Amino acid sequence: MPITTTRKAVLKDITDRHAPDTARTNGNTSSAHPPTSEYFGVNTFGVRQMRAKLPRDVYAKLLSSIRHGKKLDQDIAPTVAQVIKEWAISRGVTHFTHWFQPQTGLTAEKHDAFLSFDDDRQPMESFTGEQLIQSEPDASSFPSGGLRATWEARGYTAWNPASPIFIVESGNTRTLCIPSVFIGYNGEALDEMTPLLRSSDVLSQKAMALLELLGDRGMYRVYTTLGPEQEYFLIDRAHFALRPDLVMAGRTLLGAPPPRGQQLEDHYFGGIPERVQACIAEVEHELYKLGVPIITRHNEVAPSQFEMAPMFEETDVAVDHNQLVMATLRKVALRHGLQAVLHEKPFAGINGSGKHCNWSMAIASDNELDGVNLLKPGKTPHQNLRFLIFLAAVLKGVHKHAAVLRAGVATSGNEHRLGANEAPPAIISVFMGDMLTRVIEDIAASKTSAANAEQAMIKLGVAKLPEIQKDNTDRNRTSPFAFTGAKFEFRAVGGSQTIAFPVMVLNATVAEAIGELTEQLKAALSSTKSVDDAVLKVVRKAFKETADVRFEGNNYSEDWVKEAARRRLPNLRRTPEALEELITKPARALFDRLGILTREELESRFHVHMERYTKDMLIELHTVQQMVDTMVLPAAYAYHGSLIDTAAKAKSLGLTVVPEMETAKEVGTVAQQIQKRRAALGKVIDQADHLHEDPLTQAKLLTSEGADRMADLRASCDALELIVPDDHWPLPKYREMLFPV
Repeated sequence: MPITTTRKAVLKDITDRHAPDTARTNGNTSSAHPPTSEYFGVNTFGVRQMRAKLPRDVYAKLLSSIRHGKKLDQDIAPTVAQVIKEWAISRGVTHFTHWFQPQTGLTAEKHDAFLSFDDDRQPMESFTGEQLIQSEPDASSFPSGGLRATWEARGYTAWNPASPIFIVESGNTRTLCIPSVFIGYNGEALDEMTPLLRSSDVLSQKAMALLELLGDRGMYRVYTTLGPEQEYFLIDRAHFALRPDLVMAGRTLLGAPPPRGQQLEDHYFGGIPERVQACIAEVEHELYKLGVPIITRHNEVAPSQFEMAPMFEETDVAVDHNQLVMATLRKVALRHGLQAVLHEKPFAGINGSGKHCNWSMAIASDNELDGVNLLKPGKTPHQNLRFLIFLAAVLKGVHKHAAVLRAGVATSGNEHRLGANEAPPAIISVFMGDMLTRVIEDIAASKTSAANAEQAMIKLGVAKLPEIQKDNTDRNRTSPFAFTGAKFEFRAVGGSQTIAFPVMVLNATVAEAIGELTEQLKAALSSTKSVDDAVLKVVRKAFKETADVRFEGNNYSEDWVKEAARRRLPNLRRTPEALEELITKPARALFDRLGILTREELESRFHVHMERYTKDMLIELHTVQQMVDTMVLPAAYAYHGSLIDTAAKAKSLGLTVVPEMETAKEVGTVAQQIQKRRAALGKVIDQADHLHEDPLTQAKLLTSEGADRMADLRASCDALELIVPDDHWPLPKYREMLFPV
């Protein structure tokens, strides 16, 4: 007899649901919503609130600290804290927290109440300058990769005034969040933000030195900008809860492909389903209140996959905001009976989720250079030479440290995504587009004998480069690092990972390259008085040296794999081999020389990331093992038994045709194969457990034997899913999760 499954009950519940209450969209009971501009940033204490509420001299000092990257004047801290406290309390806030990003990939917070008592033991609200600037959480349990012992609990959070303070609303509570860095007792970087801020500082220093050599004056900072696009899936919460693999690992470890996946190409940019639209609109509303400038939403390629993208911001703010995007997606989806799945490859055979990081550099100054994008062509030969030398620096950095950039996006989830279904491959290369490629190659080939740089630029046809629009450059969706008009798009970053680490690596590689080009330019100026002539000479050399990293073709093709090998570009397909690049001599020299990460801090990152990878893999292996034991094999046994019973009854009645026997044999054969493959997986798990003191060997075992045995076991389970009747199968299927009714 067929069994009644929880899965069937969930399906009935989903089909019986009423349409979403669109009045709840934007968290508002009214059907008419105010313009976004009226409430944008209402829960942030940003520049506008500072200017309105702080004394003029205090505001000027704080703004100078933010804009110039200078250390905060602690004399103003009490005044700033008092104003922030009054603003927060007026918004219904009762607690505050130093909100930081440990090496877990998530955010962390410990809430303290404003509640205090005066000398007469009467209750009052208090928030001091010391509480604003620094806190000391009991932080021994955060991963540190051996940077400190577990019993050394002291870690310190320090306010990062460049990122706006904000209020998080959760249920009926409101908490003041102070974006912070997290450091050890001796100043060791224990978080993701500290190295990123260091990389931003050193890039600024290197870029300003180069700009001054070029003759540009009046800058006080060069900053990077970032616009991270966020891809994600939204599936029904009830389906998610019935999938132990999604709950434990964030991705489906079992699941036969449905007859229809994304081959009809009908989901991309399609109409957003009403229930999903209501959820996304509320997410946007919450983010707008937090000052997160989301400007784009649309259906992505895979069924039930979507994307939201912000306007670009300064990098450290963009990193904080992306963490808020992920947290808000997860939180608001639950209100709509949905689950936001951010894993890089939650469903096999269809597109995974990335986080395309649109990155550039700009000048902060008090003159006409303020806000100038260094990766955007200008109107004169000199401006375009400035553009070309910074372009050359990016190419030089990516070419020299492609392996370290690959390490920056090396996670267990991204291992499944890179190179599959429109995600870029693990080989880091740069796409420039036809027009810029011609410019670069003409300069590298010295196709002119002009007497000076200006004449050379004119003869080459690049003295006045046309404004490079995205339509002229973004023609290669397979490239991991593409120039898309005034910015580069780092597409290899994974959908669930923090962007702080990969962008820190990118900043470091470019900063080093800028420094090297600056030294070459100084040497060239010793033999010529013309800065432009010297720049062209340096740029020409850099374009020649970095030719191998530029690729305009199909990054998915086998021909490119062979060609990349000929060019000696690293092809680090597996996470452990990519992470090993963090502890090579070139990587250590890069981060240590620039003052971004000490040798110990860099090695701690390697150990933390490697440990995270092994833990992710072991969770997956144990989860699939338990699913097979408690769900898949019992379903096979039940169906096999019912077939045998039916066949036995047919034979007892003297029937000569018993079709159930053939199916019973097939089910029995597959079930037996599952048993054998489950046993093989168990041996790998046991072997891995004995290697816990040798994490690198353990990781390599898991990424090879572990991954292969798990893939074998999945293939057998997926084959069984296509045989066993729906009423006997306990797990929600792809067709149900990805194509909601």
